[in-house]
Amino acid sequence: MGNNTNNINMRPYVGEVDLEAIANLINVCDTTYQLDQKTSVSELRNDFNTPSFNQKSDICLWENIDNKLVGFGSLWITEPSDVIDGYLSIYVHPNLRNYTLQSEIIRWGESRMRQVRQERGFEVKLRSRCRDSFSERIAILKNHGFTIDRYFLRMERSLSEQIPQPDFPEGFTWRPTNPEQDVLKWIELFNDSFQDHWNHHDVTLEDLQHWLKSENYRSDLDLIAVDSNGRFAACCYGEIFPEDNLHKEYKEGWISILATRREFRRIGLGKAILLRNLHQLKAAGMNVAKLGVDADNPNGALKLYESIGFKKIYTTLCFVKDVSYEDV
Repeated sequence: MGNNTNNINMRPYVGEVDLEAIANLINVCDTTYQLDQKTSVSELRNDFNTPSFNQKSDICLWENIDNKLVGFGSLWITEPSDVIDGYLSIYVHPNLRNYTLQSEIIRWGESRMRQVRQERGFEVKLRSRCRDSFSERIAILKNHGFTIDRYFLRMERSLSEQIPQPDFPEGFTWRPTNPEQDVLKWIELFNDSFQDHWNHHDVTLEDLQHWLKSENYRSDLDLIAVDSNGRFAACCYGEIFPEDNLHKEYKEGWISILATRREFRRIGLGKAILLRNLHQLKAAGMNVAKLGVDADNPNGALKLYESIGFKKIYTTLCFVKDVSYEDV
């Protein structure tokens, strides 16, 4: 079946039949390490079918001698820019606690990214994230030569507390996105808004069209703000994952994207459309809203979130390693 590590065998992903085992492994790890990454078969299916994702090359599984899944690695590889980034996810069953297997998943990710460099001719970096309380993973990544280059905060806000009414600046209105008519303007807005953000990679038309077809997509949570000329000035995208909420004592929604064009910042537009989406999430029956934010966001996003009641619940560490060449 491939490489062997203490009676653990590596094999490629073969498709639909692997989804349930992968979801179960991720959810066991989520419960044990409080990763806030619970998933479902349908969510994985949608993610793996993203057009830019190569299922044959960018997923790898490790099984024990009983053919039970004990390890899983995946790579989300960005489109070429100055550097191609590969975001490595690592899951090893908590009962195994196998340092060697985690190291093998990392080496697989390094090898795959070097292959990407040969294929595309760009420098490559391997990235991985973990919660600040996951001391074992932090130690393993550092031992493999990864360094921390960014911190992200996970924040939440109760929706049972009063939500201020949005106050849109004069000349601006909001509306739900029309998935069929607005895609090109939405992409332009998104990419323009995030040009000055850390490690930005443009979203593609193919990936956006796939995302809009997700069974969890709701246009009532995909909001845009337009100026008096109809130009897209800001957007705020909310998400609800019903299958995840089945296993929780409360119902949570997510603010997944908040973007404002640079010429429309500092006038309260981002705050207004964010508040509008919080009202939308509450109307949809959610009890809590969550989001992630760059701790060093250059445009004051952290202060904005704090000003309307979001509080930090933990920090995510972003690790990086230049793997363009073999380690000496």
